This record gives sequence, structure tokens and C-alpha cells, in this order.
Amino acid sequence: MIVSRNNSKIVYQGIKDAGIRSISALPETWLVYLLQLASSDPEMTLIEVAKEEEAIGIAAGAYFAGEKHILLMQNHGFLAAINGIVSLAQLYKIPLCMLIALRGHWGEPYPWHTRGGIVTEEVLRALQIPFEYARDPAKVGKQICEAYTFSQSSLWPVALLLTRDLMED
Repeated sequence: MIVSRNNSKIVYQGIKDAGIRSISALPETWLVYLLQLASSDPEMTLIEVAKEEEAIGIAAGAYFAGEKHILLMQNHGFLAAINGIVSLAQLYKIPLCMLIALRGHWGEPYPWHTRGGIVTEEVLRALQIPFEYARDPAKVGKQICEAYTFSQSSLWPVALLLTRDLMED
């Protein structure tokens, strides 16, 4: 597995083009280049968290402060953050734009990712969180902008699933 540096740059540019100026994230293999780009960009604030659920509270604070913010996480992190998503963001209608590295699908070489990959989409559906797949580097910038806009207009969490086709070479 080789993470695509070029596609990571394209995803990061899509984040910037959407007007995002702050990101909360927990380091993850597929996100490594995105996090490097964010940490070296003086126009971006990167907040690294110890648990993904912390990022939900940070995103809520950013929303109330008027800051354009997104969350970067792996699908296992999304699963670990459900309490914050349901009891804070959904209950109080706080928009969240989540870019989620979708591990554990066809071609996944690591058994520890597969269980989370199998259940992620069903959990998103059960929580009524709209989601789309980001597979094509030519379209991901537009998808990020649309996901952020939809989260704001719906006052609801939204997920863009970053797939293996996009994140690996």
C-alpha cells in the first residue's frame, strides 16, 4: 500500500478551495500527507486530537465561532465518535463535514480494518447521515465543497468517504 501524495494534494486543495481554514484530525495512514500539508500551511489551523470524539466538540466550537472547519478521520474513528455526533451535533443541529478514510473494503490487506469497513455505511445510514464516495481525483474538490455546503444548509453531519481508489497509488 502506497498512499497517493498527488491525490492527497488534490484533496487538500479541495479543502482550501471550499474556504476551510481549520481542520481537526487524528493521524491515520491515508491522511498522513493531508496532515503534513495542513500543518505546514500558515493559512490553515490543524488541531490534532487524541480521540475522534474530541474533534466533534472542536468542530461544534468552530461552528459557533463562525470558523469554516472540517474533520478528517478514519472510519474506525467515526465509529468511536458516534456519541458526540448523536448527543451533540445531531441533537443541537450542528453541521459537521467529515472526510472519512474508508478502510476495510475490497482489496484491504489488513484484517483489523475489515470489520469497521463492513459496518461503516450501515451505521451512517442508521444515523441518517448523508454520505458520498470520493473515488475520482478530478471530482473530489467539488465533492468537498458540496459536502461542506450541504452540512451547513442542513445543519446536520455529512460524510465524504475517501476510498482506496482515491487515497492509494
